[in-house]
Amino acid sequence: MTFLKPGDDDGHPGYSTLAAFENFVTHAVDEVQNNPQLWKNTAIFVTFDEGGGYYDSGYVQPLSFFGDGTRVPMIVISPYVKPGFISHSYTDHVSVLKFIERNWRLAPLSPYSLDHLRNPVTRGNNPYVPVNRPAIGDMFDYFEFSGGHASGEPRTVGNHGERHSGAPVVTTAPSLH
Repeated sequence: MTFLKPGDDDGHPGYSTLAAFENFVTHAVDEVQNNPQLWKNTAIFVTFDEGGGYYDSGYVQPLSFFGDGTRVPMIVISPYVKPGFISHSYTDHVSVLKFIERNWRLAPLSPYSLDHLRNPVTRGNNPYVPVNRPAIGDMFDYFEFSGGHASGEPRTVGNHGERHSGAPVVTTAPSLH
């Protein structure tokens, strides 16, 4: 497990640009993909630490007094992601931790931490609002670990309107069966 945090190339206005952040991410992804032994067991999570202050009409769960915050983009690059898949599952920053815990069969941090919440269940007419809230997804719906997909070719998946933050995350792990 490795977390990469950009320096002055993090895309924040005032001292950086999105182009600088894109170059940072491109370099990191290229380095992993150019190492076949590393790439075959890798998922790279690319995200931001906040939504930039723009208005967001998406559903926000009342997880705390402050709510859960605005949606932030997330892109996953891996030979195991479902090609062309866009997740509508309710996720946030804690979803990266929930992915780690599920992938390596680890227990949640505590009975009170947000990683302890259930995965969301939704109705077909509204895939954005969990009916079992509060609930936060573990992002396993992005992946297909059973056979076939691990071709070594880069695949990306995005999440449309999910709540994520943090720096790019490189996760190296064997697939689950």
